Amino acid sequence: MNYKNVIGFGVAGNFAGHLEQAGEANDFLAVKTQEVVQPKAIFPFYVPSEKAGFLSVYPLSSNKLRFPDNSGDNLQIEPEIAILCHVIYQNNQVVKLIPYSFGAYNDCSIRRPNANKICEKKNWGAETKGLSDTLIPLTSFELGGEIDKYRIACFHRREEKTEIYGLDSPALGYSYFHTKLLDWIVDRMNNQPDQGPMNNIAELLAIADYPTEEIISIGATRYTEFGESHYLQKGDTSIVVVYNGEKYTKQQILEMAQAQSFPDDISALIQQVI
Repeated sequence: MNYKNVIGFGVAGNFAGHLEQAGEANDFLAVKTQEVVQPKAIFPFYVPSEKAGFLSVYPLSSNKLRFPDNSGDNLQIEPEIAILCHVIYQNNQVVKLIPYSFGAYNDCSIRRPNANKICEKKNWGAETKGLSDTLIPLTSFELGGEIDKYRIACFHRREEKTEIYGLDSPALGYSYFHTKLLDWIVDRMNNQPDQGPMNNIAELLAIADYPTEEIISIGATRYTEFGESHYLQKGDTSIVVVYNGEKYTKQQILEMAQAQSFPDDISALIQQVI
């Protein structure tokens, strides 16, 4: 897995209640939205350009999660779906995103209340993000497409004990999805200001020489009571699973997580915390 030429963004606030659980809602008090359920912003987690400072460090891994140097940092799994897209430009403006695959993603975050930008909590070096090696082809991102059947599950393992970390959630549970989500992301890529917790995305596209592909993680689900109150430690295992909810049950997915073994038609991301 190597996406070193692909720019990476995440969506903040696209699953009701997650920002509040993560202690990040106050970061966005000054961000105006047109709808209550509208996501708050997009943020960069990787920019393929030496000019991008710490964001130029490639953070993705399919099997490891590197603990921050500051052992006092609180680290949480963030279970998400990531969508890989072709980016179409006209006159250096993004005009269209064309999704072509999706899979399990861990937008692992440091809980730093004093961070100025969202991105400062998202990339602290190599192997600080997770994307499954198993991606599922996406032929349509319209209502009724294959992704609509999928669900997101998340588990935490410590000393052979498996706990449910994130609420098992349908992909259709996202506040913005399908064309509405893509259109909003295109607007943010062109027009989001450098303000408060947000970055100017158009400037980042320019310094990366307008990448033609992007990874976009579309929002973290809500935590269980266990997930909300437990942070990662070295030696733990983080598991994020994106699976067809019409084919597999929640109990089957839990049993697979306990065994750390999944069939090829499931996008599973298993990362050891090191």
